[in-house]
Amino acid sequence: MAFLLLICWACGSGQKESEGEELVLQDDLGREIRLKRQPERVMAFASSMTEMLFAVCDTASIVGRSPQCDYPDAVYSKPVVNNYPVDLEQVLALKPDLIFTVEGITPLDMAARLEELGIPVYYQKYRSVEDILKGIEDIGRIMGREQQANYLTDSLRQEVQTIERRYSKQAQRQRVLAITWSDPIYVYGQNTILTDQLRILGAQNAVQEVFDQPYPALTREYILKMNPDVLLGGSIERLEREFFSLYPELRKIAAYQNKRIYQPTGNLIERPSPRVVESIRELESFLYP
Repeated sequence: MAFLLLICWACGSGQKESEGEELVLQDDLGREIRLKRQPERVMAFASSMTEMLFAVCDTASIVGRSPQCDYPDAVYSKPVVNNYPVDLEQVLALKPDLIFTVEGITPLDMAARLEELGIPVYYQKYRSVEDILKGIEDIGRIMGREQQANYLTDSLRQEVQTIERRYSKQAQRQRVLAITWSDPIYVYGQNTILTDQLRILGAQNAVQEVFDQPYPALTREYILKMNPDVLLGGSIERLEREFFSLYPELRKIAAYQNKRIYQPTGNLIERPSPRVVESIRELESFLYP
């Protein structure tokens, strides 16, 4: 009887301690996040992370969205909160327990201001497709939805591995240049997720040099020297009007000569979201039409 009482006391004591303990997290920037309990009300300042929340969480726990959020359709049922600049009054009115964001989206001084107001901010960063999948699993652990997150990421990993095997012995790797702006010419650099997506497809980013900025500005001479096989950024008609008319000498590149110019879906190629495999498949259709 004394032994049983001791066990009951120990179990009860442990439960009290766990209830009183803070939940201590470390985000991808190495910042320590302290929560009084598991979050029940969350939102994201990045549309990619909003997609992750809808893919993993109970949607009732998602209390808001940014103006850029447009997927899935259920996102439109959530109130809009300005994320740049952050509307503190709107955020405070929604009372989130935790805000998710992506490196480069939310300034660190704004995160500090929100934390002073009692709202922690959790950052993620991505350099590869695998980083996106780990980010989804990360959200699952934080939100107590590990099973849902792991089921999703296991499925996505299998699809990525299948595609990667298909092109693992590709003899000649196509050089792909993806532009984000025409004047000046900004492109997807080497240190972007696009580089990893192209690797999976047996291709390569035409931008081999690593610049300080993930989306560097390039000169016409630099692009002529690269001579990409494929150009992403718009339809042939649109780029003829908005790009090649500005830089007629770039009509010499292989992509223009061979009419290998394609328009990717903006919110697929731009967002590190659960739709990353869909993005890879779209790139596959361009590279191997």
